[in-house]
Amino acid sequence: MKKLLMITAVLLILCACSQKQNNNRIEQQIHFVENNLIEFKSPANMFRPDSAQLASPYYIIERMKYYSTPGVSIAVINNNQLAWTKAYGIKDANTNEPVTTNTIFEAASTSKFLTAALALHFVQNGLIDLDENVNSYLTSWQIPENEFTTEKKVTLRFLLTHQAGLPTTNFNYDENIGYPTLLNVLNGESPALNEPAIPILVPGSQWQYSNVAYDVIQLLLEDISGKSFQQIADEIIFKPLGMVNSTFNYPLDSSNKNREAMPHDAKGISQLPRMHLTAVAHGGLTTTPSDLAKFTNEIMLSYNGKSEKILSQSITRTLFQSEKELDPNMFGIPLSEGLGVFLMGDGKDFLFMHPGGNLPGLNCWLIGWPNRSNAVIVMSNGAKGEMLAMEIISAINLLLNNN
Repeated sequence: MKKLLMITAVLLILCACSQKQNNNRIEQQIHFVENNLIEFKSPANMFRPDSAQLASPYYIIERMKYYSTPGVSIAVINNNQLAWTKAYGIKDANTNEPVTTNTIFEAASTSKFLTAALALHFVQNGLIDLDENVNSYLTSWQIPENEFTTEKKVTLRFLLTHQAGLPTTNFNYDENIGYPTLLNVLNGESPALNEPAIPILVPGSQWQYSNVAYDVIQLLLEDISGKSFQQIADEIIFKPLGMVNSTFNYPLDSSNKNREAMPHDAKGISQLPRMHLTAVAHGGLTTTPSDLAKFTNEIMLSYNGKSEKILSQSITRTLFQSEKELDPNMFGIPLSEGLGVFLMGDGKDFLFMHPGGNLPGLNCWLIGWPNRSNAVIVMSNGAKGEMLAMEIISAINLLLNNN
C-alpha cells in the first residue's frame, strides 16, 4: 500500500509538471501572437509577409485602437485540438463591458459555410441531388423561369458556388409596413426592398456573389424537411457538436442577450445590430469562436476520415473540391470556390476559408488547414475588424508553421 501511494504521488507530480509546461507553452504562443501583428498592403501578404514587415511588428491592443475595433475574440485549433482561446477589449463602447471567450458575435457570411454543410448533409442522405433543378424540390415557392433559365436550370451546386445567376443584393425593408417574411425576401416584394431571387444571368455562366442564393437554400431545406432552418441546424450540427452558444434565431433570448457583442462603425461608435430575422442562411448565425472551432475541427476530421458526425469523408472532399477559379484581382489572392467555402493552395498549404462582415460593424474570419489539422477563428465588433483579423491570422500562421 505504501509503495502504491508513493507511485501515485509521483504520477500526480509528473502530471502537474506536464500541465504547467503545457500552460507555459500556451502562454508563450499567445504572447507571440499578441506582439507580432503586422500591417498589410494586400491580402496576398497575409500568409507570406516580407522581411520588412516582420521587422516592425505591432501589439494587438495598438492595432485594435488603429482599426477602431473595441473587441476581438480568438480560437486556435492545433493538431485537431482547441489549443487556446483569448478575448480582448469591450463588447459595447456604451457600457465598457469586457469581451470574454463566451461573448456572442455575428458570424455574418461565415454562416454560409454551415449552410453548405447542412445542404450537403441532405445530399449525403439522398434527399436532394446537387445537379437537379431545385424547383423539383421546392414546394412553397419556385424560382421564376425566364430567358436565362431556358437551357440551364438553377441547381444546388450553382446556388452553393454563387453561379446560379441570382443577384447580389442587400436586405433593406420598409419599416412603416412591417417585417418581411422569407417569401417576401425571395419575391422582392413589400415590405422587403431587396432584389428578388430571379436569375439575371444564365445559371453556371458566371460567378456572382449572391446572399439571396443562400436564402433559396434555406427554403429548399425547410421545404424538404418540413422543419425550420434553426431546427435543421440544431439537429445536424449544433447538438451533435455541443455548440450551445450558436443559433440562427434572432434576437437572442434573454439568457444570451447580455453576452452579445454590439456592432461599432468605422469610428468605433456603438450601433444597434441589423440582423435579418427571417432570411438567415446567408448571414444569420450568432456564435462564439469556440463554437465555430468545434464545427471547423469536425469538418477537418471528416476530411481526413476521422469522423462522420455531420458529413462523410467523401462528401467533405466534395465540399473542398474546386468548382470555379476566381479572378485574383477580385480579392487580392488566388482563390477558388468550393461548395460554399473559398479554397487556396495545395498540399500542406491547402486551406479553406470564409470571411464575413455584417453592417454596421461585426466581422468573422474562419480559416482551416486540414492537412495540418490547424485552424483559426477571429471574431470582432468593429467595421474595420476584417483587417485586424488578417493581421491576427498571419501571426498565428507564423506561429503554427514554426512549431
